[in-house]
Amino acid sequence: MITLGAMSVPEHSPLQFPPDFRWGTATSAHQVEGDNLHNDWWAWEQQPGRIKNGDRSGRACDWWDHAERDFDLAAKLHQNAHRLSVEWSRIQPAPDRWDEEAIGRYREMLHALRQRGIQPMVTLHHFTNPLWFADRGGWERDDAAMLFARFVERVVPPLAEFADLWCTLNEPVGWAFSAYVSGIWPPGGRSIRRGLGALTQLLQGHAAAYRIVHRLQPQAQVGFANYFRLFDPANAASPFDRIVARQQDRFVNRAFIDGTAIGRVRAFPWVANVPEAAGTMDFVGVNYYTRDLVAFDLHRPKHLFGRNFTAPGAPISDGEYGEIYPEGLYRVLQMAAEYRKPIFITENGLPDEDDDRRSDFIVSHLRQVWRAIHEGIPVRGYYHWSLVDNFEWAAGWSLKFGLIEVDPATQTRTPRPSASVYAEICGGGTVSFARLERFAR
Repeated sequence: MITLGAMSVPEHSPLQFPPDFRWGTATSAHQVEGDNLHNDWWAWEQQPGRIKNGDRSGRACDWWDHAERDFDLAAKLHQNAHRLSVEWSRIQPAPDRWDEEAIGRYREMLHALRQRGIQPMVTLHHFTNPLWFADRGGWERDDAAMLFARFVERVVPPLAEFADLWCTLNEPVGWAFSAYVSGIWPPGGRSIRRGLGALTQLLQGHAAAYRIVHRLQPQAQVGFANYFRLFDPANAASPFDRIVARQQDRFVNRAFIDGTAIGRVRAFPWVANVPEAAGTMDFVGVNYYTRDLVAFDLHRPKHLFGRNFTAPGAPISDGEYGEIYPEGLYRVLQMAAEYRKPIFITENGLPDEDDDRRSDFIVSHLRQVWRAIHEGIPVRGYYHWSLVDNFEWAAGWSLKFGLIEVDPATQTRTPRPSASVYAEICGGGTVSFARLERFAR
C-alpha cells in the first residue's frame, strides 16, 4: 500500500482521473509569437540592463506565422487543452485603430486548436500593454479599466465561435508588484501606493470584462489566473514569523481573489474596495510553482516585513527559481476550494534545461492533484507550463520551461523525454504507481 494523505491505495493501482479532465499546456502571446513591436515589453527589452544576458524576445517561437506546427506537436502528445493569450497591442496598435487581420489570425489559431481536438482557454491580458496605453499612464489611469473593457468588447465576439473558457487577467497581483513595487518589469515603478492603485484598476477591468463576456456569450466560463505561492513561517513558534507569513498569504494569494468574491481586498480594504467585482468568478485559475519560508524582517517593508528564503536542503529548480514542493499544490488547491468554484490549474511547471527533474515534477504534482480530486476538490484541468521553451520576461531565454526544447536562433524543435511522460498521462488519463515509483521518489 502507498499512502496519499489520509488515503491508502494498493501499490499497483493506477491513479485514474475523470474522463472529461482537461490535459494541456499553457503559453502567452508575447513569449511565443515574436515581433510584438507595439507593446511595453518590446520597448523595455531594448533598454540595456533590463533583461538577463541582454536577451530580447525577437521572433520568440515564431507562433504568429507558424503556431500550427506546435499545435501538431501538442496533439501528438495527446493533449486535449491549451491555454494561450491574445496580444492587445496587435489588435489595437493605436487608440483609434483596430487590426482586423490580427483578429483573423487569432481566429485561425483557435480554429486550428479545435481541429486538432484541443480545447482553448483564452487569456485576455498576460502582462503586456499597448505602448499607447502604457505611455499615457497604463493601469494607473483612472480610465484604464474602461479602455481594457473596450478591447474586450471588440475581441470576444469574433473569437467566441471557438472559445468559451476565458481568463481575463494573468497573475494581476504578481504583475502589479513587479511593475510598480519591485520595478523589475515595465514601467519600473517603486511605490506600494502605485501598485495598489493599479490593482484597483485591474479589479475594475476584470469585473467589466467578466460582464462583457457573459453578455456576449452567456454560456461562457470566465475567471482569471491567480498566482498562488505558499508562505510558511520559518519558525512556527515565532508569532512575528507567523504574522508576516499570514500577511504575505493574504496579499499575494488572496488579494485579487477576495476582490472577485466579495468586492474588496481584505489585506488592504481601504485601498482596493471594488464592490462591482463581487461575484465575478466562474472558476479559480491556479498558477502554482513553489513556496517560501518567511521570517520577520523590519528592514523589508515592501515585502510586508518578511524575509523570504528556501528551506535548507530542499531541491531547487534551475536559476534558483524556487523549491520543488509538490505537496504545496495540494495545499493551494485546498485554499482555492474555499471559494466554492471549479478549479483549473492554469500553470504548473519548472525551468529544467537538462530535463532531469521535469518528469518527477509532473508526476509528483499530479499525485497531489489526484489526492485533491478524491477528497472532493473540483479540479477540472491541468495546464503544464509550458509546451515550448519561450521568452521568460526579465530572465530572457535563460530559463527552459518547455516540454519541447526550442532554439530561438534556428527555431528547431526537440521534444524532451518528459514530453513523452506527460503524453502517456494525457493519453490514458491515468498515472500508474509504477511510474510514480520511477519518477517521483
